[in-house]
Amino acid sequence: MRASTSPLKTTDTFILSLFDEDDFMTNPDLWTRSIAEQLAANAEIDELTEEHWEIIEFIRDRYMRLGAIPPMSRVCKAFGHERDGVRKLFGGCLQLWQIAGLPYPGEEAKTYMI
Repeated sequence: MRASTSPLKTTDTFILSLFDEDDFMTNPDLWTRSIAEQLAANAEIDELTEEHWEIIEFIRDRYMRLGAIPPMSRVCKAFGHERDGVRKLFGGCLQLWQIAGLPYPGEEAKTYMI
């Protein structure tokens, strides 16, 4: 069973089926704020503040409309953060991508997110 490696601490088969073997959601349309909160808690983010939600919603909107997101440096600038502001809020770009419920970005993109 994948529960031990799931980004969510659950044994719920349906919830686990929403994620691929790399712990990315397979269908971003099934994402909910509740799932995001669980993913954030598992990433040791105590609370998703309004600041977190603004960035999550921005990232999701860009991905859903364009199939891609801008470089994180641009995201930080758009929200008035220092260049590494996303890392400070989410622990890294990869965690933001997962919390936002987006699918596997591909190997090349994933290496830039770490």
